[in-house]
Amino acid sequence: MNPAEFSNIARSERDFWWYRGMREILFRMLDPVAVRGASALETGCGTGYLSKLLAERYGWRMTPLDLGREGLEYARGYGLANLVQGDMVALPFARDTFDALVSMDVVVHLPRGEEPRAFAEFARVLKPGGLLALRASALEALHSRHSEFAGERQRFTRSRLVEGVRDAGFEVQRVTYANALLLPIALFKFRVWEPLTGALPSSGVEPVPRWLDVLLHTPLRLEAGWIGLGGSFPVGQSLVVIARKAIK
Repeated sequence: MNPAEFSNIARSERDFWWYRGMREILFRMLDPVAVRGASALETGCGTGYLSKLLAERYGWRMTPLDLGREGLEYARGYGLANLVQGDMVALPFARDTFDALVSMDVVVHLPRGEEPRAFAEFARVLKPGGLLALRASALEALHSRHSEFAGERQRFTRSRLVEGVRDAGFEVQRVTYANALLLPIALFKFRVWEPLTGALPSSGVEPVPRWLDVLLHTPLRLEAGWIGLGGSFPVGQSLVVIARKAIK
């Protein structure tokens, strides 16, 4: 990821509408399956803020891992321990080490065709039956100026992401598109407005006025409620997968 994005994320991820809403969706999917006190790895932890919240919510013993030092410095500021600088396609851990693994919007930074290496590493370090929570950007048509700024190299369809996870030895329990209700606005912004105005690559997590933050967060809150009831969406801006490593 573009190192310049870390400061933007650190400044925004606690309160920014997208982060709040996507966490609500993730937690509604994890709440029924998360085992308290599990050992958990977050690959591509960024600032470590999500690792902090997972530790607080589920009592998970977190190992936050990131490729660069920038995010780990923020994670250290949150008081997180067990920080590891490493690559998700060559994880520095023994086989069957963790009970759970979380990877949020990280595999999209790999060149297309490299993601099977990451999925294979996720399976290798998880114990049999271990839990995988994976999120990835969806649909190439939604590649935006923010995608360029952040260093996003690929986006996924549901079928391609599910196939990749299953090929690595996981049994998919739940999968859904998310950030679906705002899709028409996103398509207009990314495919019409940005090209029309000649917008340059820039961060999409800059703070917005409070009224707009509430307005944009509301659809995600509604999605979290629907997904928490067992619902799903057939299309959206993100994909979320809950899977378990197969027990042989």
